[in-house]
Amino acid sequence: MSDNNHPQDWTRRQFMAGFVLPAAGLVITGLGACGQDRKKAGPDKRVSTGLPVDLVVAKDGEPAALVQKAIAELGGMTRFVSRGDVVVLKPNIGFNRAPEQAANTNPDVVRELAIQVLNAGASRVVIFDHSLYEARHCYSRSGISQRVQDLGVELEYTEERKFVDLAIDGAWLKHWPVYRQVLECDKLINIPIAKQHSTARLSLGFKNLMGVIGGKRESFHQNIHQALVDLSAKIRPTLTVLDAYRVLLRNGPQGGSLSDVLTARTLAASPDPVAIDAFGCSLFNLEPGQMPHLQDAQARGLGRMNLSELRLKTVVA
Repeated sequence: MSDNNHPQDWTRRQFMAGFVLPAAGLVITGLGACGQDRKKAGPDKRVSTGLPVDLVVAKDGEPAALVQKAIAELGGMTRFVSRGDVVVLKPNIGFNRAPEQAANTNPDVVRELAIQVLNAGASRVVIFDHSLYEARHCYSRSGISQRVQDLGVELEYTEERKFVDLAIDGAWLKHWPVYRQVLECDKLINIPIAKQHSTARLSLGFKNLMGVIGGKRESFHQNIHQALVDLSAKIRPTLTVLDAYRVLLRNGPQGGSLSDVLTARTLAASPDPVAIDAFGCSLFNLEPGQMPHLQDAQARGLGRMNLSELRLKTVVA
């Protein structure tokens, strides 16, 4: 157990015991589809079929290297971003916390993804989150402002006038204000950080999409799992990249104490948002079936929570 001054570091053996996978300048201003359903492949064929890998887990590396390895193994960013695309990167920047506290997405993960999207030929890259506290403080203390300021991307503070009432027509959520940039972009890349959450149990990819909505977001917590699926059925990221370089194990979603943070040096990426959250459960020793939104999302065709049905690849960065 770590003390209160340093995040906990797992040994490789301890980390592997937590989950098992098959072998395999700055401008301040104001939808892709999930992966197609694919046939089940045996464990020895998942990476040798010539078909794209469904989910990559990169381990034992620094944030930028983890991104590079994961995206390369998925087939490169040009699999997801075309020349001329307007791309929204949606990290978690909701809290006035430093990177070491693991409440926000790692700034080096965000930077590397922005570089890769630009190199793939995107015409614009917009980064934002609907922060729960003063956005300028959250963006700065998270380290994200500083890490992307030289890239020529647009780091946007949300404005109420830019939320558009969108018909959701879900089982529980009928309509809700959604940020205009998300509705108008060509591609949306969701970049959550893995952390415990006091209401939803875990905050992963589905939960991170709450950062694109306005209105009285506390109302979501009346029926959080159903609301998340309804929203995700309407707003579908092209790619989800789960930052687990540091994992907030307790007292989420805001955290604060470094003793609650585990340095796992891991990242997962997939076009399947259900698979990403299913993998994220393993970081907390939970089964995907223990997260109600995953069962509902799979039933509605948003992705697959049974990782054994996917082509997975685990790599060392």
